[in-house]
Amino acid sequence: MAGWFQRLGEELTKDRGSLADNLNYLMLRSPKIDTSLIEELEAILIQADLGVSATNRILERIRKKNTLTPGYDTSEVRALVHTAIIDILKLCQDYTDTVPPPKTPRPYVYMMVGVNGVGKTTTIAKLAHRARKGGKEVVLVAADTFRAAAIDQLAIWGQRVDADVIHHRQGSDPSAVIYDGLTAAKNRKADVVIIDTAGRLQTKQNLMSELEKMHRVMAKVLPGTPHDVLLVLDATTGQNAISQARLFKETVGVTGIVLTKLDSTAKGGIVVAIVEELNVPVRWIGSGENHTDLSRFDIKNFADTLVKMH
Repeated sequence: MAGWFQRLGEELTKDRGSLADNLNYLMLRSPKIDTSLIEELEAILIQADLGVSATNRILERIRKKNTLTPGYDTSEVRALVHTAIIDILKLCQDYTDTVPPPKTPRPYVYMMVGVNGVGKTTTIAKLAHRARKGGKEVVLVAADTFRAAAIDQLAIWGQRVDADVIHHRQGSDPSAVIYDGLTAAKNRKADVVIIDTAGRLQTKQNLMSELEKMHRVMAKVLPGTPHDVLLVLDATTGQNAISQARLFKETVGVTGIVLTKLDSTAKGGIVVAIVEELNVPVRWIGSGENHTDLSRFDIKNFADTLVKMH
């Protein structure tokens, strides 16, 4: 865990426009808080992809502090930003790093959603690996029948992580694949089922219809499923990730987010924006292409890294 956050910190440092660097510059240039500094801080937070809502919440704390202690030292700004970010992210704190979570139904069903190219198939492999490492029997369901490559990729990953893969031919009805997958998992007394879904962004109505059908089939075979709907997002897409999250949340009721590629060019603030604006927790961070590169999201370490508290 510490190694991943160290790598993230190094990547963020390479970006001259990182939140931490801009906070440093602001504090060195302006020893006291005033209106001009607050306006500049607003621009810095927006530039760092924290979003309007989270930025406003942070600035409100700054203004309140300035009202109580006019012209206070800017050395306190970093701590105030850090605390505000942790408070926003507290929604993410009560989540276990086991797959599946303890004391949950068997089989525990994950439905994975997200647009093409975000690392969804690799994330499925990472979750499956974690479950297998914990001694769980895993069934993967290739319900992304739109792309032949998606079926082939999932089959390859299934072999690598020692998980059964249920699939049909390209172009098959994805709900039929789900029916067969859940039936097989139930008969085999599997512990975990992870369902891949198509990543194309259709019109909202078509997406709704397809996903609603999937839900009906799941409920028919295993009432109460899916237990978790995990949305995979590419952190490097910035505000576009929020647009995707908003659409999928409205459509399938996303219960958690997996962020990929956060160890490359992302500023990191997008994590705060997603949680603040959508009220959906970030549960996992995908930090590479290997099936072992999955970390539980750690609020304090992330906030420390983002604003360079140490």
